[in-house]
Amino acid sequence: MANDRLRTAMIAAGVTADTLAAKVGVDPKTVERWVSTERRPHRRTQQQVAKVLGTRDIDLWPAPSTELPTNGHESELVYLYPSRSSITGVTWERLINGVRQQMDVLVFSGAFLVEQYNLVPIIRDKAAQGVHFRLLVGDETSPAVVQRAVDEGTPGGLEGRVQMMRRYLADVAGLDGVEVRTHGTILYNSFYRFDDDLLVNGHAHGSLAGQNPVMHLRRLPTGQMWQHYMRSFERVWEQATPEPTS
Repeated sequence: MANDRLRTAMIAAGVTADTLAAKVGVDPKTVERWVSTERRPHRRTQQQVAKVLGTRDIDLWPAPSTELPTNGHESELVYLYPSRSSITGVTWERLINGVRQQMDVLVFSGAFLVEQYNLVPIIRDKAAQGVHFRLLVGDETSPAVVQRAVDEGTPGGLEGRVQMMRRYLADVAGLDGVEVRTHGTILYNSFYRFDDDLLVNGHAHGSLAGQNPVMHLRRLPTGQMWQHYMRSFERVWEQATPEPTS
């Protein structure tokens, strides 16, 4: 089985097999074997590779007990994070900065994208390069948002975060290639799409979004999971209300 985690990390970091081999002191064919067969290097080398790629060695070579199933459909699943907060900042930055065609987001707030990863100027720069953005945020007056805040134990808090996110995005709403809409649907999952990579953040009753597991999916020609979740995104998108633009 190929190591799609390693392959993706190399692509995202712009590192070739030759470059990686030189940096960690191995033959390029050895790197190719790591990618094509999921062969594990020694632990010290795993750590060196992770450092070069700006990630964690456990993300590239999970412990055997956390290995993913290998049948065709489940190969869409690149990695399962125990919580959104366990995704490293380097990973978020790599995905956001690596977008070349399409970024879609479905959240209630998602303000962390702006406050921690400087999303607004990135949107402005990438939109000028032809990248398309579809950003779905909550309507803070909707029953679904109000109830979610109560369920999370933060009544009033989520509504304020949603308002803040809408204010942030007002600076880019209406730019060519940037569409911002609000919705009041029940948020079973938050979605973060970066070209062919999709993070699906499920929501368990009574817990905060950052406490819930995240699936990292990769779009495959014969895959079903990616299409399943993106159809859900499209349904919410069609029902949502476009934000006014200046």
